[in-house]
Amino acid sequence: MKIFKLFFSTKLNNSVLQVWLLALRLLIGAFMLTHGIPKFQILISGSEIQFLDPIGLGVTFSFVLIVFAEFFCSILLMLGFFTRLASIPLLFSMLVATFVAHGSDPFATKELSLLYALVYATILFAGSGKYAFDYLIYKKLK
Repeated sequence: MKIFKLFFSTKLNNSVLQVWLLALRLLIGAFMLTHGIPKFQILISGSEIQFLDPIGLGVTFSFVLIVFAEFFCSILLMLGFFTRLASIPLLFSMLVATFVAHGSDPFATKELSLLYALVYATILFAGSGKYAFDYLIYKKLK
């Protein structure tokens, strides 16, 4: 009977939650960096940028914004530094990828960017957790 209570309990174990938020930040940041690093390398190489202009800001500016999100914001997310702010460009970029860049594509093509968006929305609402620079800063400000 005790095992059923464990599985159906709605109480959160705060220690487990804090470790999970750390793991989630580190893993999703690392996953997104696999997209951001190649784009960052293209940006600093001076090569011709071939990218979509999904929201009409120009190809180069759109590319710079996506590099900012996928590379720099992923690093901030992993560090837990300005976590909620860093999750916003990542969330926005995944929603643009889903509904604009792949708007007419089948769901299977949109699924990955939607899953990323879901994780970034979760981080936006949950925050960085205890094992982050945000927590250390918050403690000093308090």
